[in-house]
Amino acid sequence: FLYPLLPTPKLVGTEIAHAVPLTLVAGIGHASMGNLDLVLLGQLLLGSLPGIYIGSMLSGKVPDLFLRNAIAVMLFMVGYKLIF
Repeated sequence: FLYPLLPTPKLVGTEIAHAVPLTLVAGIGHASMGNLDLVLLGQLLLGSLPGIYIGSMLSGKVPDLFLRNAIAVMLFMVGYKLIF
């Protein structure tokens, strides 16, 4: 891992804090060009927001090694899906 000394919950929280303004700016850019489907956005937020909240609450209660391994497996699966 890139940051082995940083606790995983802090690493995940830092990434989310970084991703929110980044995606907000990108979303505003796409909206200004007319590339925004509000129905799809609503559906994505309906699942994402509760998932982020529940995940952030659980990340402090789950052992660090389990959380790191779960993130690694999910990233592997996403990479596999993108390739195949």
